[in-house]
Amino acid sequence: MHTVHSTPSIGLTSRPSPDVDSDLLVIPVFEDDDLGDLAGLDEASGGDIGRARARGEFRGKAFDVLVTPVRGWKATRVALIGMGPRGEFALDQLRRAAIAGGLAARQRRMTRVAIVQRSGTGLPSERAAQAMAEGVVLANFDAAPYKTTEPPVVWLEEVALRVDGESPALARAVDRGRVLGECSNLARELCNEPGNSLTPRVFADRARAMATAAGLKVEVLDETRIAELRMGLLLGVARGSQEPPWLIVLRHEPDRAIDGPVLGLVGKGVTFDTGGISIKPAENMDKMKDDMAGGAAVLGAMAAISRLRAPVRCVAVIPTTENMPGGRAIKPGDILTSAEGKTVEVLNTDAEGRLILGDGVWYARQLGATHLVDVATLTGACVVALGKTTTGLFGRPDSWVEQVRRASDRAGDRSWPMPVFDDYKELLKSEIADFTNTGGRAGGAITGALFIKEFTGDLPWTHMDIAGTAWAEDAKPYQPKGPTGVAVRTLAELALDGDSWGKL
Repeated sequence: MHTVHSTPSIGLTSRPSPDVDSDLLVIPVFEDDDLGDLAGLDEASGGDIGRARARGEFRGKAFDVLVTPVRGWKATRVALIGMGPRGEFALDQLRRAAIAGGLAARQRRMTRVAIVQRSGTGLPSERAAQAMAEGVVLANFDAAPYKTTEPPVVWLEEVALRVDGESPALARAVDRGRVLGECSNLARELCNEPGNSLTPRVFADRARAMATAAGLKVEVLDETRIAELRMGLLLGVARGSQEPPWLIVLRHEPDRAIDGPVLGLVGKGVTFDTGGISIKPAENMDKMKDDMAGGAAVLGAMAAISRLRAPVRCVAVIPTTENMPGGRAIKPGDILTSAEGKTVEVLNTDAEGRLILGDGVWYARQLGATHLVDVATLTGACVVALGKTTTGLFGRPDSWVEQVRRASDRAGDRSWPMPVFDDYKELLKSEIADFTNTGGRAGGAITGALFIKEFTGDLPWTHMDIAGTAWAEDAKPYQPKGPTGVAVRTLAELALDGDSWGKL
């Protein structure tokens, strides 16, 4: 197994584009772009750019890529990255352009890259610098660490960000982007590990090491301690596996924390999900190694929160286990009792993520959380509703859900609010317990969220269903096939913006 991600050195420059020295100069280009701020570019390409545009090979459509040599410029080649209409340009497109440019360079075995912030886009230089830094770090990820026959991986080593102006704020923005990219890659690394190497015990050990390195306080509770807390939902899911469950607890306690709020993050950590007795079909079951993507996102986010000294106190809870169909596994019809004392009739053992999150959310409340966000690859129903590009948001009150949505917009993690009307609770009615663990196919993503809501008390709470967004099935110019690291940057942005929601 080789290294799966690397962080290049990232610097700032305000030199004119022709004077930026690199192997590949990445330039965002809009539809009908006259390239007026890049005088001489077409001439430097020997007319290749003009000819490619004239024949329709490159029109500036979103994430079209054209790479061509240039002469008379310090860069060896330029990569034009299509951005679509200028009027629709947004920060996330610049982040994706940086990723696409970085991937294009790595595919061509180039190690030195420069990225240009085009003038006239309306983006503040600090936000642009952060987004570009995130992008190039995200591009430095390899999703095939176990291949032994491929050529050695080429990493970006030096990156120059060509932005307007120079200031300490720009340098801080680059550092923030670098950290967010690194911590997203840490989560992607964990999600990509096969279930035989990332067992619950190994996940807990790696979480302890990552948390310690980031300056977090960390505690890992074993099965005995979990039993003492009477976490019957987590213990129930774990019964079918020979691997015991673990509960990872992380704390960020800054010296000058905002008075009052404590952000509670809870992540689903099922390191492999067979479905249990309600076993999944064999096809695509291999993807269930990433059923701990929510836990990995929370871990990566907490590392970023600590490294960036977010001003709000945070506590994270990651229950981790396997869901296996062993002889002691829970069966449909079994009754489990949660740590809070509520009883659950298990109708489908494949609806296990909400079970362990129920105990996890309850424990976050016991640890003092005042605002909750849980993250989970929870339901196929959310994929049906929103596809593979958008995370489902559920919760209450609307103002808290909106805070999380805004953080996801800044982070480039597209999300969309979904309803949690009380009418849907009828679907979770049980004849012999407080409620069931599934309400059937209709409204499946909503009833999954409402199950978790039962354990949130009266706290502001948002549930992020990342079942469709945690793994990219198809490669795109800005996203290779594999783990995406979704929600890491959202949660970190939320904590960094604690001043705006601390009194909600």
